[in-house]
Amino acid sequence: MNRFRILIATLALGLASVADAAPYQPAPPAAPQVLVNVQANCNAVGQDIAQRNGGTLAKASLEQRGGQAVCVIVVLIPARDGQRPRREEFVVPQ
Repeated sequence: MNRFRILIATLALGLASVADAAPYQPAPPAAPQVLVNVQANCNAVGQDIAQRNGGTLAKASLEQRGGQAVCVIVVLIPARDGQRPRREEFVVPQ
């Protein structure tokens, strides 16, 4: 019988402390993060450069040079008289 009273008293104390506790407040949602697809931006810049030079975009990549983000663009420019295309590399600040 004593064990039963102790159990009831313990449960009552536990419920009282739960009832006195502040209600659950979920954390506010984090600020949305803006994602920018930089590689796609380099690709668009590369397409523009290739078009201006009459060539074909071979590669467009983002690199760090001198602590600055740059797009490295490789364009293949057709040669005349059946020669191999010329490879031109352009470095454009991001």
